[in-house]
Amino acid sequence: MPELAKEAGISVRTLRFYRERKLLPPPRREGRIVWYSEAHLTRLRTIATLLERGHTLGGIAELLAAWESGRDVGELLGLENAIAAPWSQETPVRLAPGELADSFGSEVTAENLAAAVELGYVAVDGEHIVHTSRRLLDASAALVREGVPLSAVLAAGREVRAHVDALADLFTVLIRRHVIDPVAENCEGLPPGEATRLAEALDRLRPLAKNVVDAELSMAMDRRVRAELDDWLHRHNPNRP
Repeated sequence: MPELAKEAGISVRTLRFYRERKLLPPPRREGRIVWYSEAHLTRLRTIATLLERGHTLGGIAELLAAWESGRDVGELLGLENAIAAPWSQETPVRLAPGELADSFGSEVTAENLAAAVELGYVAVDGEHIVHTSRRLLDASAALVREGVPLSAVLAAGREVRAHVDALADLFTVLIRRHVIDPVAENCEGLPPGEATRLAEALDRLRPLAKNVVDAELSMAMDRRVRAELDDWLHRHNPNRP
């Protein structure tokens, strides 16, 4: 066992843990002698590779079980990648202090910077500021140029975050309940081809959530702006029918 652990670049304790979790098949025994083969070393290197890719031990156990039962591991990896793929495609922006001042002028205060850091919009990296999103940066700067205080922009951002988290929860539950759960409940494990079908379905559904939110927000803004305009016109022209 120590030789196998050394060859795989792990500790004996880790090797024992993998055996207890049944991630490693039992060795061949001849009396008191235990034999590990090249297959065991290959299995350990596979586990290490999957861990580096971000898989959990539980997920690795499922993949290995699928492999041993003859199921297509590539399908399961494709499904996991479809689920874990990032929805956002935001481009971070690295700014020098002078560039930040160019965008926000006197609004760059210690209080506003602290609020932006707490919200997750920016991070401090040495003498630079890294903003998480070019689109959010541009939108915030545009609002400030139109006269909206940066503190108010950040406060609105905090409220928007709470609402979009709730929307994300809604869509996640909707997809899990009506797309993923029925498959898991109606069979033991995924039948051949089912993981690929689910991965393709998730890829198709990905833009739909954005489209629904964009359409609903646009129509809500139409309703809200019209109501505000009617109210403004009534207050400034009481005789208006």
